Amino acid sequence: MTGRYAFRTTKVWGYIPPEEITFGHMLDSAGYKVALAGKWQMAKLKDDPDHIRKMGFNESAVFGWHEGPRYYEPYIYQNGKILEGVEDKYGPDLFCEFLTSFISRNRNQPFFAYYPMALAHEISNDLDNPPPTGPTGRYQSYKELVEYADFLIGKLVNTLDELGLRENTLILFTGDNGTPRDFITEFRDGEYISIPIVSHMGDSIIPGGKSLLTDAGTHVPLIANWKGTTPSGITCDDLIDFSDFMPTLAAISGGRLPGVTLDGISFAPQIIGKKGVPRKWIYQEYEDRAWIRDKEWKLYRDGDLIRVTTDPLELNPHLPYQDSKAEKEIREKFESLLEQLQ
Repeated sequence: MTGRYAFRTTKVWGYIPPEEITFGHMLDSAGYKVALAGKWQMAKLKDDPDHIRKMGFNESAVFGWHEGPRYYEPYIYQNGKILEGVEDKYGPDLFCEFLTSFISRNRNQPFFAYYPMALAHEISNDLDNPPPTGPTGRYQSYKELVEYADFLIGKLVNTLDELGLRENTLILFTGDNGTPRDFITEFRDGEYISIPIVSHMGDSIIPGGKSLLTDAGTHVPLIANWKGTTPSGITCDDLIDFSDFMPTLAAISGGRLPGVTLDGISFAPQIIGKKGVPRKWIYQEYEDRAWIRDKEWKLYRDGDLIRVTTDPLELNPHLPYQDSKAEKEIREKFESLLEQLQ
């Protein structure tokens, strides 16, 4: 949301400092109406109900992180106030309805709808009581939640079609991490029960990789759709990381970037079928690990060097004493960059 890597912005996990400038601020200043619905895991709203508005969003509807359920009988803050009448409601439906209403109300002016979906996260397991299971009497599977996310995205796209806004609206879809490695399915005898999550591709069984820094945890979908503007059926293999969204949205909206150190590079030209200025490398960190990579090589801060083109599962890392001359040059270049990214 800031165009900046987390080590620059996040001193306490799960909290965005109030001095940071988000794409909400930027788009609001550029004349857009700005809304957010779904997740806001950047502050505990019971401590600061107005936090989302302070971060640049005119309207919002989000579940109370660590305060209540996100699915059945959801605990939702709508524009900073607890939403009433949710006893028989399903949170993802309410978030989608909030955004369709926002789009309809702002159809005649520029708008930005940010939709960090509650789906397809597992239920919250840190509440005083287990979250409600809803009418089925059980928690939904990961597969069911992904399918329902697809359904709700379809509802938003249909809204744009019905309002005649599709040709004037850029839709960006992405994931925020890899598939989970396990998933809560029930609460039994005082304990939450989880099962492993795998995907099937041909004859291969692929385990989830959320919280890992391999491709299974960090390589996520990114789809750009701007009817009549984005070339259809095209795949772009440029390197992109999430810091790139802030400058990309600025380029498309005409918004002004803040005068702070930015890590992002706009991929707006690629969205309209032009070459742009593709990244030479990307960076990722999680807890006490980090890496930098280009299309062929990946170096972890602990010294593991991976040739990702031939070892995508990262089974055979190179240590410094194993480096060829070319690998030593790659390592030294990446080490120099990593020193700047901490």
